Amino acid sequence: MGDPTAIFSIHDDQDREIREVLQQVYAALKEKGYNPVNQLVGYILSEDPTYITTYHNARSLIRKIDRDDLLQALVRSYLGI
Repeated sequence: MGDPTAIFSIHDDQDREIREVLQQVYAALKEKGYNPVNQLVGYILSEDPTYITTYHNARSLIRKIDRDDLLQALVRSYLGI
């Protein structure tokens, strides 16, 4: 019998990248004294980049992620799927 086939999902890679960006943005917001969860929610709801600090390039990082992809990744993560 041959080697087992590895199955890769585009969502796994994309979710990992989104998680890394969110962690970096969260850390930058926290370091600057903001409430990171409130700021991220404000950004997600409004797509207004001024909710995210420019510190450590956080605003540029978060803007590279499509908001629909971000919301889908958050729902998948919350549901554990």
